[in-house]
Amino acid sequence: MPVGELKTHFSEVLETVKQGNKIGILYGRAKRPIAMIVPYVEEKVMNRRIGILDGKITIAFRDYFEINPEELD
Repeated sequence: MPVGELKTHFSEVLETVKQGNKIGILYGRAKRPIAMIVPYVEEKVMNRRIGILDGKITIAFRDYFEINPEELD
């Protein structure tokens, strides 16, 4: 959909997107695709138990083990 048409029919476009459809936005004389309007999808957030292995395992490092901050990136 060209930008000018999007501006003219914005409310209708939003209704179309609410129904689950995607709308591509075209720009310029060449009508190059530059964006996509997609329906918002609520993400499920899973509760994670932190410290699930607390007290059940032991982690040990050898004396010669070294790591610097650059290696963590």
